[in-house]
Amino acid sequence: MKTSANKQKIFNDPVHGFISLPFEIIFDIIEHPYFQRLRRIKQLGLTDYVYPGAIHTRFHHALGAFHLMSKALAVLKIKGVKITKEEEIGACIAILLHDIGHGPFSHTLEHVLIPKVHHESISSVFLEQLNKEFKGKLTTAIRIFEGTHPKKFLHQLVSSQLDTDRLDYITRDSFFTGVNEGAIAYDRIIEMMQVVKNDLVVEEKGLYSVENFLIARRLMYWQVYLHKTVLAAEYMLINAIKRAKHLIQSGILLESSESLQYFLSRHVSLSDFKSKKEVLEQYATLDDTDIIIALKSWSKHEDIVLSTLASGIIQRKLFKVEMKTEPFSEKEITKLKSLTAKTLNISQEEADFMVIHESTKNSLYDPLENQIKLVDKSGKMKDISKAADLLNISVLNKPAVKYFICYPKQIIR
Repeated sequence: MKTSANKQKIFNDPVHGFISLPFEIIFDIIEHPYFQRLRRIKQLGLTDYVYPGAIHTRFHHALGAFHLMSKALAVLKIKGVKITKEEEIGACIAILLHDIGHGPFSHTLEHVLIPKVHHESISSVFLEQLNKEFKGKLTTAIRIFEGTHPKKFLHQLVSSQLDTDRLDYITRDSFFTGVNEGAIAYDRIIEMMQVVKNDLVVEEKGLYSVENFLIARRLMYWQVYLHKTVLAAEYMLINAIKRAKHLIQSGILLESSESLQYFLSRHVSLSDFKSKKEVLEQYATLDDTDIIIALKSWSKHEDIVLSTLASGIIQRKLFKVEMKTEPFSEKEITKLKSLTAKTLNISQEEADFMVIHESTKNSLYDPLENQIKLVDKSGKMKDISKAADLLNISVLNKPAVKYFICYPKQIIR
């Protein structure tokens, strides 16, 4: 398929360099308002409160993942893997739109604005709607995205433990945060990819590059994604939204955009997304800007809980965080909530929004979930955890769990 001159665009990406668009439909999808919305959603939520450079967006990441998908498909075709033009376009569209369902501040507010609905499920609804608008041209992309396409390896390039999504976000997040521990040899990993018996595998000589990828991902989780100050900021935002929903659904008026008000004032399910087009259209206009504008307004509200949380986020006056490897006792939490209620002159119910106690976990690799397989010259395959010899990955399979508690800094316990 030839690309017309006006659609031969090149993006200058700070991570991967020049990214070209090989198909007209890729340009058309990028131009669509659904995709342009990703420019207004930060990739790492409030991580820039710790790493100021982390202001890159889902738009950046989607383009980067698409670029790596293009490279991976080119490598596989050179190695004799049969991939039709339709499948190539489908895989590129699938990875380009894999995050289209993310809401404001990405993972931070997932399951908060729309409880029990994962962003990938919303991505599927977006894909179906776009398929209607593009007259069925996304059908192959949908099958690849959902894993129903017969060529399993195409789905694995989109979603697995070693996919083009992860290869881009680890590299990109490392670049924008300045955390060098996240640097990986993504280009070598892609060059070592192969397909055996419909499975995406890595040639044995790519072992150390994959090991480095797994270690880098684990380090990025503890150093960036699950940094204790990032957790404090993000859970304050979560509780601000929860408090706003509670107040609005109790009949109290709060200023917000039409789209944010829509989701704060009602319960929305996945079936609503599928059956009511207005739900998807309201969601398609929702981004970080809606939340920031609302927080600025709420920071002056008479409700002390909402105003404290909102102003704390806007002014970066974050809660104190304590983290340890054992759970905090119920007695300890109850005592802290009572102290918070007394100090701030609020009710016990209100103190529930001001004392945050959660756990977080980080695992290196799960051998039970879509294994990363290495293949030797004889064609024999083995799981990465059995082949690794630089370090014993199997020892690190067990998730490391940490428990944390956040509360206002003026509370002295």
